[in-house]
Amino acid sequence: MSERKSIKVKHEEILRQQQFINELRTLLSEDETKYKKYYIVTWGCQMNEHDSENLTGMFDLMGLTPGENEEDADIIIYNTCAVRENAELKVYGNLSHLKKIKKIKEHLVIAVCGCMMQQSHIVDEIKKKYPHVSLVFGTHNLYKFPELLTNFLSSNQGTLIDVWDIDGRIVEGLPTYRKKEVKSFVNIMYGCNNFCSYCIVPYTRGRERSREPKDIVTEVESLVKDGVKEITLLGQNVNSYGNTFEQSYTFADLLKTLNDVDGIKRIRFMTSHPKDISDDVIDAIANLPKVCESIHLPVQAGSTRVLKAMNRNYTKEDYLSLIKKIKSKIKDVALTTDIMVGFPGESEEDFLDTLDLINEVRYDSAFMFIYSVRKGTVAENMENHIEESVKKERFHRLLEKTNEIAREINASYKDKVVEVLVEGKSKKDPNILTGRTRQNKLVNFKGDESLIGDIINIKVTDPKSFSLNGIVL
Repeated sequence: MSERKSIKVKHEEILRQQQFINELRTLLSEDETKYKKYYIVTWGCQMNEHDSENLTGMFDLMGLTPGENEEDADIIIYNTCAVRENAELKVYGNLSHLKKIKKIKEHLVIAVCGCMMQQSHIVDEIKKKYPHVSLVFGTHNLYKFPELLTNFLSSNQGTLIDVWDIDGRIVEGLPTYRKKEVKSFVNIMYGCNNFCSYCIVPYTRGRERSREPKDIVTEVESLVKDGVKEITLLGQNVNSYGNTFEQSYTFADLLKTLNDVDGIKRIRFMTSHPKDISDDVIDAIANLPKVCESIHLPVQAGSTRVLKAMNRNYTKEDYLSLIKKIKSKIKDVALTTDIMVGFPGESEEDFLDTLDLINEVRYDSAFMFIYSVRKGTVAENMENHIEESVKKERFHRLLEKTNEIAREINASYKDKVVEVLVEGKSKKDPNILTGRTRQNKLVNFKGDESLIGDIINIKVTDPKSFSLNGIVL
Protein backbone atom coordinates (compact mmCIF):
# COMPACT_ATOMS: atom_id res chain seq x y z
CA MET A 1 0.00 0.00 0.00
CA SER A 2 1.43 3.37 -0.98
CA GLU A 3 2.46 5.88 1.66
CA ARG A 4 0.09 8.81 2.04
CA LYS A 5 1.20 12.21 3.21
CA SER A 6 -0.81 13.76 5.99
CA ILE A 7 -3.01 16.77 5.28
CA LYS A 8 -3.70 19.36 7.94
CA VAL A 9 -7.32 20.55 8.08
CA LYS A 10 -7.29 24.25 7.27
CA HIS A 11 -7.69 26.71 10.11
CA GLU A 12 -10.59 28.24 8.20
CA GLU A 13 -12.48 24.95 8.58
CA ILE A 14 -12.01 24.97 12.35
CA LEU A 15 -13.28 28.57 12.44
CA ARG A 16 -16.25 27.43 10.36
CA GLN A 17 -17.06 24.79 12.98
CA GLN A 18 -16.80 27.50 15.62
CA GLN A 19 -19.56 29.36 13.78
CA PHE A 20 -21.76 26.26 14.04
CA ILE A 21 -20.96 26.09 17.76
CA ASN A 22 -22.04 29.71 18.16
CA GLU A 23 -25.28 29.01 16.27
CA LEU A 24 -25.95 25.96 18.43
CA ARG A 25 -25.33 27.94 21.61
CA THR A 26 -28.08 30.35 20.53
CA LEU A 27 -30.39 27.63 19.19
CA LEU A 28 -30.13 25.33 22.20
CA SER A 29 -30.56 28.16 24.71
CA GLU A 30 -33.84 29.23 23.08
CA ASP A 31 -35.60 26.17 24.50
CA GLU A 32 -34.07 25.50 27.91
CA THR A 33 -36.54 22.68 28.58
CA LYS A 34 -35.02 20.53 25.81
CA TYR A 35 -31.27 20.78 25.37
CA LYS A 36 -29.46 21.38 28.64
CA LYS A 37 -27.26 18.34 29.28
CA TYR A 38 -25.04 15.91 27.41
CA TYR A 39 -23.57 12.52 28.28
CA ILE A 40 -20.60 10.81 26.62
CA VAL A 41 -19.75 7.12 27.02
CA THR A 42 -16.26 6.15 25.84
CA TRP A 43 -14.99 2.67 25.07
CA GLY A 44 -11.46 1.77 24.02
CA CYS A 45 -8.02 3.32 24.17
CA GLN A 46 -6.60 6.63 25.33
CA MET A 47 -6.97 7.97 21.77
CA ASN A 48 -10.74 7.55 22.15
CA GLU A 49 -10.62 9.19 25.56
CA HIS A 50 -8.84 12.18 24.06
CA ASP A 51 -11.42 12.35 21.23
CA SER A 52 -14.14 12.48 23.90
CA GLU A 53 -12.28 15.34 25.57
CA ASN A 54 -12.54 17.21 22.26
CA LEU A 55 -16.28 16.51 22.07
CA THR A 56 -16.67 17.65 25.68
CA GLY A 57 -14.87 20.88 24.80
CA MET A 58 -17.36 21.48 21.98
CA PHE A 59 -20.34 20.89 24.29
CA ASP A 60 -18.84 23.31 26.81
CA LEU A 61 -18.69 26.04 24.16
CA MET A 62 -22.30 25.24 23.18
CA GLY A 63 -23.37 26.01 26.74
CA LEU A 64 -24.39 22.46 27.71
CA THR A 65 -23.45 20.80 30.98
CA PRO A 66 -22.64 17.13 31.65
CA GLY A 67 -25.46 14.87 32.79
CA GLU A 68 -25.07 12.16 35.42
CA ASN A 69 -26.26 9.33 33.13
CA GLU A 70 -28.18 8.59 29.92
CA GLU A 71 -31.58 9.26 31.53
CA ASP A 72 -30.38 12.70 32.64
CA ALA A 73 -29.12 13.81 29.20
CA ASP A 74 -30.62 15.47 26.12
CA ILE A 75 -27.71 14.61 23.80
CA ILE A 76 -25.88 11.29 24.16
CA ILE A 77 -22.69 10.26 22.37
CA TYR A 78 -21.30 6.74 22.31
CA ASN A 79 -17.62 6.88 21.30
CA THR A 80 -16.94 3.32 20.23
CA CYS A 81 -14.06 0.85 19.97
CA ALA A 82 -13.67 -1.87 17.35
CA VAL A 83 -10.73 -3.77 18.84
CA ARG A 84 -12.73 -6.40 20.73
CA GLU A 85 -16.13 -7.99 20.33
CA ASN A 86 -17.13 -7.31 23.93
CA ALA A 87 -16.96 -3.53 23.40
CA GLU A 88 -19.19 -3.80 20.33
CA LEU A 89 -21.78 -5.88 22.18
CA LYS A 90 -21.91 -3.23 24.92
CA VAL A 91 -22.68 -0.57 22.32
CA TYR A 92 -25.55 -2.60 20.86
CA GLY A 93 -26.91 -3.34 24.33
CA ASN A 94 -26.82 0.32 25.31
CA LEU A 95 -28.47 1.41 22.07
CA SER A 96 -31.33 -1.01 22.74
CA HIS A 97 -31.75 0.53 26.19
CA LEU A 98 -31.87 4.04 24.69
CA LYS A 99 -34.89 3.08 22.59
CA LYS A 100 -37.00 3.14 25.77
CA ILE A 101 -35.62 6.53 26.81
CA LYS A 102 -36.24 7.95 23.32
CA LYS A 103 -39.94 7.06 23.56
CA ILE A 104 -40.25 9.11 26.73
CA LYS A 105 -37.89 11.93 25.71
CA GLU A 106 -38.66 12.43 22.01
CA HIS A 107 -36.17 15.29 21.55
CA LEU A 108 -33.26 13.08 22.69
CA VAL A 109 -30.31 13.16 20.26
CA ILE A 110 -28.32 9.91 20.09
CA ALA A 111 -24.97 9.99 18.32
CA VAL A 112 -22.59 7.08 17.71
CA CYS A 113 -19.02 7.74 16.61
CA GLY A 114 -15.54 6.23 16.78
CA CYS A 115 -13.82 3.19 15.34
CA MET A 116 -16.86 0.92 15.08
CA MET A 117 -18.46 3.38 12.69
CA GLN A 118 -15.58 3.08 10.22
CA GLN A 119 -16.87 -0.40 9.32
CA SER A 120 -19.66 -0.45 6.75
CA HIS A 121 -21.32 -3.59 8.15
CA ILE A 122 -21.66 -1.87 11.55
CA VAL A 123 -23.28 1.20 10.00
CA ASP A 124 -25.67 -1.07 8.07
CA GLU A 125 -26.55 -2.84 11.32
CA ILE A 126 -27.35 0.44 13.05
CA LYS A 127 -29.50 1.65 10.13
CA LYS A 128 -31.41 -1.65 10.15
CA LYS A 129 -31.88 -2.32 13.87
CA TYR A 130 -31.46 1.03 15.61
CA PRO A 131 -33.39 3.68 13.63
CA HIS A 132 -33.72 5.78 16.80
CA VAL A 133 -30.04 6.73 16.43
CA SER A 134 -29.73 10.37 15.31
CA LEU A 135 -26.11 10.74 14.14
CA VAL A 136 -23.40 8.36 12.94
CA PHE A 137 -19.88 9.63 12.24
CA GLY A 138 -16.40 8.13 12.31
CA THR A 139 -12.86 8.87 13.43
CA HIS A 140 -11.76 11.15 10.56
CA ASN A 141 -14.46 13.82 10.81
CA LEU A 142 -15.00 14.16 14.54
CA TYR A 143 -14.09 17.84 14.23
CA LYS A 144 -17.29 18.34 12.18
CA PHE A 145 -19.62 17.31 15.02
CA PRO A 146 -21.00 20.87 15.49
CA GLU A 147 -21.97 20.98 11.81
CA LEU A 148 -23.50 17.50 11.90
CA LEU A 149 -25.53 18.32 15.00
CA THR A 150 -26.74 21.54 13.42
CA ASN A 151 -27.78 19.71 10.24
CA PHE A 152 -29.64 17.04 12.19
CA LEU A 153 -31.53 19.51 14.36
CA SER A 154 -32.43 21.51 11.27
CA SER A 155 -33.84 18.54 9.36
CA ASN A 156 -34.65 15.96 12.05
CA GLN A 157 -35.37 13.40 9.34
CA GLY A 158 -34.11 9.94 10.20
CA THR A 159 -30.50 9.03 10.92
CA LEU A 160 -27.80 11.37 9.61
CA ILE A 161 -24.74 9.34 8.57
CA ASP A 162 -21.39 10.94 7.71
CA VAL A 163 -18.50 8.44 7.73
CA TRP A 164 -15.37 9.15 5.68
CA ASP A 165 -13.37 6.32 4.15
CA ILE A 166 -10.14 8.32 4.08
CA ASP A 167 -7.08 8.96 6.13
CA GLY A 168 -4.23 11.42 6.27
CA ARG A 169 -5.94 14.32 8.02
CA ILE A 170 -4.56 16.08 11.07
CA VAL A 171 -6.77 18.51 12.95
CA GLU A 172 -5.29 21.30 15.08
CA GLY A 173 -7.08 23.80 17.27
CA LEU A 174 -10.07 21.79 18.48
CA PRO A 175 -11.61 22.86 21.79
CA THR A 176 -10.72 20.36 24.51
CA TYR A 177 -11.98 19.74 28.00
CA ARG A 178 -9.29 18.19 30.23
CA LYS A 179 -10.71 15.87 32.87
CA LYS A 180 -7.66 16.15 35.13
CA GLU A 181 -5.80 19.35 35.80
CA VAL A 182 -2.56 17.60 36.74
CA LYS A 183 -2.30 15.13 33.84
CA SER A 184 -3.22 15.26 30.19
CA PHE A 185 -3.09 13.20 27.01
CA VAL A 186 -1.39 14.66 23.92
CA ASN A 187 -1.83 13.03 20.52
CA ILE A 188 1.43 13.08 18.57
CA MET A 189 0.31 10.91 15.65
CA TYR A 190 -2.67 9.08 14.24
CA GLY A 191 -3.24 5.81 12.43
CA CYS A 192 -1.18 2.65 12.02
CA ASN A 193 0.78 0.99 9.21
CA ASN A 194 1.48 -2.35 10.87
CA PHE A 195 -1.55 -4.45 9.84
CA CYS A 196 -1.31 -7.09 12.55
CA SER A 197 -3.49 -9.92 11.31
CA TYR A 198 -5.97 -9.71 14.21
CA CYS A 199 -6.33 -5.91 14.33
CA ILE A 200 -8.89 -3.63 12.70
CA VAL A 201 -7.25 -0.34 13.77
CA PRO A 202 -5.42 0.43 10.46
CA TYR A 203 -8.80 0.21 8.75
CA THR A 204 -10.60 2.43 11.28
CA ARG A 205 -7.90 4.99 12.13
CA GLY A 206 -6.16 5.10 8.75
CA ARG A 207 -2.48 5.27 7.84
CA GLU A 208 0.16 6.77 10.08
CA ARG A 209 0.52 10.55 10.10
CA SER A 210 2.50 12.62 12.57
CA ARG A 211 1.71 16.03 13.99
CA GLU A 212 4.29 18.75 13.46
CA PRO A 213 6.63 19.18 16.47
CA LYS A 214 5.81 22.89 16.75
CA ASP A 215 2.09 22.12 17.07
CA ILE A 216 2.78 19.58 19.81
CA VAL A 217 5.03 22.01 21.69
CA THR A 218 2.38 24.75 21.42
CA GLU A 219 -0.23 22.42 22.90
CA VAL A 220 2.06 21.32 25.73
CA GLU A 221 2.95 24.94 26.57
CA SER A 222 -0.77 25.72 26.70
CA LEU A 223 -1.33 22.77 29.04
CA VAL A 224 1.41 24.05 31.35
CA LYS A 225 -0.45 27.37 31.63
CA ASP A 226 -3.54 25.38 32.68
CA GLY A 227 -1.61 23.68 35.48
CA VAL A 228 -0.78 20.37 33.82
CA LYS A 229 2.35 18.74 35.25
CA GLU A 230 2.39 15.41 33.40
CA ILE A 231 1.69 14.56 29.76
CA THR A 232 1.18 11.20 28.10
CA LEU A 233 2.06 11.18 24.40
CA LEU A 234 -0.35 9.05 22.39
CA GLY A 235 -0.03 7.12 19.15
CA GLN A 236 -0.81 3.63 17.90
CA ASN A 237 2.96 3.24 17.46
CA VAL A 238 4.83 6.25 18.83
CA ASN A 239 8.17 4.83 17.65
CA SER A 240 7.07 5.52 14.07
CA TYR A 241 6.63 9.21 14.84
CA GLY A 242 8.17 11.40 12.15
CA ASN A 243 8.41 8.72 9.46
CA THR A 244 6.26 10.81 7.10
CA PHE A 245 8.33 13.99 7.53
CA GLU A 246 10.56 15.08 4.67
CA GLN A 247 13.35 16.00 7.09
CA SER A 248 14.65 13.62 9.75
CA TYR A 249 12.92 14.13 13.10
CA THR A 250 12.32 11.07 15.27
CA PHE A 251 10.38 10.19 18.38
CA ALA A 252 13.59 10.44 20.39
CA ASP A 253 14.03 13.97 19.01
CA LEU A 254 10.50 14.85 20.14
CA LEU A 255 11.18 13.52 23.65
CA LYS A 256 14.28 15.73 23.83
CA THR A 257 12.32 18.76 22.63
CA LEU A 258 9.50 18.26 25.15
CA ASN A 259 11.95 17.58 27.96
CA ASP A 260 13.04 21.24 27.54
CA VAL A 261 9.52 22.67 27.91
CA ASP A 262 9.40 24.69 31.14
CA GLY A 263 6.74 23.61 33.62
CA ILE A 264 6.26 20.03 32.49
CA LYS A 265 7.49 17.70 35.22
CA ARG A 266 6.84 14.27 33.71
CA ILE A 267 6.53 12.75 30.24
CA ARG A 268 5.01 9.35 29.48
CA PHE A 269 4.06 7.71 26.19
CA MET A 270 2.19 4.81 24.70
CA THR A 271 2.16 2.63 22.72
CA SER A 272 5.52 1.26 21.53
CA HIS A 273 5.82 -1.50 18.95
CA PRO A 274 8.65 -3.91 19.84
CA LYS A 275 9.94 -4.02 16.26
CA ASP A 276 10.44 -0.24 16.13
CA ILE A 277 11.67 0.96 19.52
CA SER A 278 15.16 2.34 18.90
CA ASP A 279 18.29 2.64 21.00
CA ASP A 280 17.82 6.42 20.83
CA VAL A 281 14.41 6.12 22.51
CA ILE A 282 15.77 3.78 25.18
CA ASP A 283 18.62 6.20 25.83
CA ALA A 284 16.16 9.10 26.02
CA ILE A 285 14.17 7.31 28.72
CA ALA A 286 17.37 6.52 30.59
CA ASN A 287 18.87 10.01 30.39
CA LEU A 288 16.12 12.63 30.08
CA PRO A 289 15.03 13.64 33.61
CA LYS A 290 11.38 14.26 32.74
CA VAL A 291 10.76 11.03 30.81
CA CYS A 292 9.41 8.40 33.20
CA GLU A 293 10.94 4.96 33.62
CA SER A 294 7.84 3.14 32.43
CA ILE A 295 7.41 1.38 29.08
CA HIS A 296 4.28 -0.24 27.69
CA LEU A 297 5.58 -2.79 25.20
CA PRO A 298 2.83 -5.11 23.87
CA VAL A 299 4.15 -8.62 23.23
CA GLN A 300 0.77 -10.23 22.34
CA ALA A 301 2.23 -13.76 22.44
CA GLY A 302 5.34 -15.59 23.55
CA SER A 303 5.43 -18.06 20.67
CA THR A 304 7.49 -17.13 17.62
CA ARG A 305 5.17 -19.22 15.44
CA VAL A 306 2.09 -17.34 16.67
CA LEU A 307 3.86 -13.97 16.42
CA LYS A 308 4.57 -14.71 12.75
CA ALA A 309 0.92 -15.57 12.15
CA MET A 310 0.00 -12.30 13.89
CA ASN A 311 2.34 -10.40 11.52
CA ARG A 312 4.16 -8.84 14.47
CA ASN A 313 7.58 -8.93 12.72
CA TYR A 314 9.69 -10.04 15.68
CA THR A 315 10.47 -13.34 17.39
CA LYS A 316 10.32 -14.37 21.01
CA GLU A 317 14.10 -14.14 21.10
CA ASP A 318 14.04 -10.64 19.56
CA TYR A 319 11.63 -9.46 22.22
CA LEU A 320 13.58 -10.93 25.13
CA SER A 321 16.80 -9.42 23.77
CA LEU A 322 15.08 -6.02 23.66
CA ILE A 323 13.86 -6.42 27.24
CA LYS A 324 17.39 -7.30 28.37
CA LYS A 325 18.72 -4.14 26.70
CA ILE A 326 16.01 -1.97 28.28
CA LYS A 327 16.65 -3.34 31.78
CA SER A 328 20.41 -2.89 31.41
CA LYS A 329 20.09 0.77 30.39
CA ILE A 330 17.11 2.06 32.40
CA LYS A 331 17.36 1.84 36.17
CA ASP A 332 14.18 0.78 38.01
CA VAL A 333 12.20 0.52 34.77
CA ALA A 334 8.61 -0.74 34.98
CA LEU A 335 7.35 -2.85 32.09
CA THR A 336 3.75 -3.40 31.09
CA THR A 337 2.30 -5.25 28.11
CA ASP A 338 -0.68 -6.53 26.15
CA ILE A 339 -1.17 -10.30 25.82
CA MET A 340 -3.70 -12.18 23.74
CA VAL A 341 -4.74 -15.80 24.28
CA GLY A 342 -6.56 -18.10 21.91
CA PHE A 343 -5.25 -16.74 18.61
CA PRO A 344 -6.20 -19.10 15.74
CA GLY A 345 -3.92 -22.12 15.74
CA GLU A 346 -2.43 -21.44 19.18
CA SER A 347 -1.38 -24.79 20.66
CA GLU A 348 -0.78 -25.65 24.29
CA GLU A 349 2.95 -25.49 23.54
CA ASP A 350 2.52 -21.99 22.11
CA PHE A 351 0.67 -20.91 25.22
CA LEU A 352 3.40 -22.35 27.45
CA ASP A 353 5.88 -20.22 25.49
CA THR A 354 3.83 -17.18 26.52
CA LEU A 355 3.90 -18.21 30.18
CA ASP A 356 7.66 -18.78 29.89
CA LEU A 357 8.16 -15.28 28.48
CA ILE A 358 6.09 -13.75 31.28
CA ASN A 359 8.19 -15.55 33.87
CA GLU A 360 11.36 -14.20 32.29
CA VAL A 361 10.26 -10.59 31.71
CA ARG A 362 8.22 -10.17 34.93
CA TYR A 363 5.79 -7.42 33.97
CA ASP A 364 4.55 -4.93 36.54
CA SER A 365 1.11 -5.35 35.00
CA ALA A 366 -0.47 -6.72 31.85
CA PHE A 367 -3.63 -6.11 29.84
CA MET A 368 -4.87 -9.56 28.89
CA PHE A 369 -7.46 -10.41 26.27
CA ILE A 370 -9.17 -13.40 24.76
CA TYR A 371 -8.93 -13.33 20.96
CA SER A 372 -12.18 -12.42 19.23
CA VAL A 373 -12.81 -12.38 15.51
CA ARG A 374 -12.69 -8.94 13.89
CA LYS A 375 -14.53 -8.82 10.59
CA GLY A 376 -12.27 -7.62 7.78
CA THR A 377 -8.99 -8.81 9.31
CA VAL A 378 -6.70 -11.53 7.97
CA ALA A 379 -7.16 -13.64 11.11
CA GLU A 380 -10.91 -13.83 10.49
CA ASN A 381 -10.34 -16.40 7.72
CA MET A 382 -7.56 -18.38 9.41
CA GLU A 383 -8.03 -22.06 10.15
CA ASN A 384 -8.04 -23.77 13.56
CA HIS A 385 -9.94 -21.23 15.61
CA ILE A 386 -9.72 -22.15 19.29
CA GLU A 387 -12.73 -23.35 21.30
CA GLU A 388 -14.06 -20.81 23.79
CA SER A 389 -13.61 -23.20 26.73
CA VAL A 390 -9.90 -23.59 25.89
CA LYS A 391 -9.47 -19.82 25.50
CA LYS A 392 -11.04 -19.17 28.89
CA GLU A 393 -8.99 -21.87 30.63
CA ARG A 394 -5.75 -20.42 29.24
CA PHE A 395 -6.84 -16.89 30.10
CA HIS A 396 -7.34 -17.82 33.75
CA ARG A 397 -3.90 -19.45 33.91
CA LEU A 398 -2.40 -16.34 32.33
CA LEU A 399 -4.26 -14.06 34.73
CA GLU A 400 -3.09 -16.07 37.74
CA LYS A 401 0.55 -15.93 36.67
CA THR A 402 0.64 -12.21 35.78
CA ASN A 403 -1.15 -11.22 38.99
CA GLU A 404 1.23 -13.37 41.04
CA ILE A 405 4.24 -11.57 39.54
CA ALA A 406 2.60 -8.14 39.96
CA ARG A 407 1.99 -8.89 43.67
CA GLU A 408 5.61 -9.95 44.14
CA ILE A 409 6.91 -6.79 42.45
CA ASN A 410 4.65 -4.56 44.54
CA ALA A 411 5.70 -6.39 47.72
CA SER A 412 9.31 -5.42 46.98
CA TYR A 413 8.31 -1.75 47.47
CA LYS A 414 7.79 -2.28 51.22
CA ASP A 415 9.58 0.52 53.15
CA LYS A 416 10.88 2.11 49.93
CA VAL A 417 10.63 5.87 49.41
CA VAL A 418 8.98 6.74 46.08
CA GLU A 419 8.47 10.01 44.22
CA VAL A 420 4.75 10.63 43.70
CA LEU A 421 2.87 13.20 41.62
CA VAL A 422 -0.27 13.92 43.67
CA GLU A 423 -3.25 13.71 41.31
CA GLY A 424 -6.25 14.23 43.57
CA LYS A 425 -8.61 12.65 46.06
CA SER A 426 -9.33 8.94 46.01
CA LYS A 427 -12.68 8.01 44.42
CA LYS A 428 -13.29 5.50 47.21
CA ASP A 429 -12.35 7.74 50.15
CA PRO A 430 -12.26 11.59 49.93
CA ASN A 431 -9.98 11.64 52.98
CA ILE A 432 -7.27 9.81 51.02
CA LEU A 433 -5.07 11.36 48.33
CA THR A 434 -3.82 9.41 45.37
CA GLY A 435 -0.96 9.75 42.91
CA ARG A 436 1.52 7.79 40.83
CA THR A 437 5.21 7.04 40.89
CA ARG A 438 7.51 7.50 37.91
CA GLN A 439 6.95 3.79 37.29
CA ASN A 440 3.18 4.52 37.14
CA LYS A 441 2.44 2.72 40.41
CA LEU A 442 -0.77 3.91 42.08
CA VAL A 443 -0.08 5.21 45.61
CA ASN A 444 -2.70 6.05 48.28
CA PHE A 445 -1.91 8.14 51.37
CA LYS A 446 -3.36 10.64 53.83
CA GLY A 447 -2.57 14.27 53.17
CA ASP A 448 -3.94 17.76 52.74
CA GLU A 449 -5.54 18.52 49.35
CA SER A 450 -3.14 21.46 48.99
CA LEU A 451 -0.60 18.80 47.93
CA ILE A 452 -2.51 18.12 44.69
CA GLY A 453 -0.23 18.92 41.78
CA ASP A 454 2.95 18.60 43.85
CA ILE A 455 5.64 15.96 43.52
CA ILE A 456 6.37 14.56 46.99
CA ASN A 457 8.15 11.65 48.65
CA ILE A 458 6.07 8.82 50.07
CA LYS A 459 7.29 5.93 52.19
CA VAL A 460 5.48 2.71 51.22
CA THR A 461 4.09 1.06 54.33
CA ASP A 462 1.54 -1.38 52.95
CA PRO A 463 1.95 -2.67 49.39
CA LYS A 464 -1.20 -4.18 47.87
CA SER A 465 -1.64 -6.34 44.78
CA PHE A 466 -2.42 -3.44 42.46
CA SER A 467 -1.52 -0.35 44.49
CA LEU A 468 0.73 0.94 47.27
CA ASN A 469 -0.27 2.55 50.57
CA GLY A 470 2.13 4.92 52.26
CA ILE A 471 2.83 7.97 54.37
CA VAL A 472 4.06 11.45 53.44
CA LEU A 473 7.64 12.16 54.42
